[in-house]
Amino acid sequence: MNPYDEWYALVRACELRESMGDGNKVVALNVGPAANETTIRKALAIGADEAVRIDAEPISAAFVAKQIAEFASKEGFDLIFLGKETIDYNGSEVGAMVAEYLGLPYVSNASKLELNGNTVALERDIEGGVEELEADLPIVVSAAKGMAEQRIPNMRGIMMARTKPLTVVPPVAFESPTHTVRFQLPPAKAGVKMVDPENMTELVRLLHEEAKVI
Repeated sequence: MNPYDEWYALVRACELRESMGDGNKVVALNVGPAANETTIRKALAIGADEAVRIDAEPISAAFVAKQIAEFASKEGFDLIFLGKETIDYNGSEVGAMVAEYLGLPYVSNASKLELNGNTVALERDIEGGVEELEADLPIVVSAAKGMAEQRIPNMRGIMMARTKPLTVVPPVAFESPTHTVRFQLPPAKAGVKMVDPENMTELVRLLHEEAKVI
């Protein structure tokens, strides 16, 4: 889990479940190979009630979003939390794609979320201030710093995680809306030319004849 998923999205989901009492649950969902199950168990140790791993390599943001959306549509979740972005490519794409696939409202970079019945009140930092929003459930939200405080799994949580259910499901069919046309490396950088500061004629010549404006 990247920090936005773990520290903010997951923890806030657990806080809401704890405040609402019985009858609600937090499901940690991962798209990835079996090697990810150690990480998924950490989500259970932090407080998730169940975990699901969709057994597929996460080949693209759209692929991951499609898998999440298909599973979520069958489960009828009220609130889908994601971190605001990953920390490898920083794409910030999956949340919006999940919402689009599901036809649900989407709020990105939320730093605060309160649940009032069937309505959520959200805040997010914008340039020059804080934006306040309200929306009805169900909704997709990507969580940013401020949504919750980091939780460190304690020994009881770690022991309980061993007995909590972790379900593995197959992926659904996916046809990518994009494909790679070409991939190439940028040209190698040219060597640096040193010019004597007294030789202004040579400097001017180089600027006119060899320098490139990018």
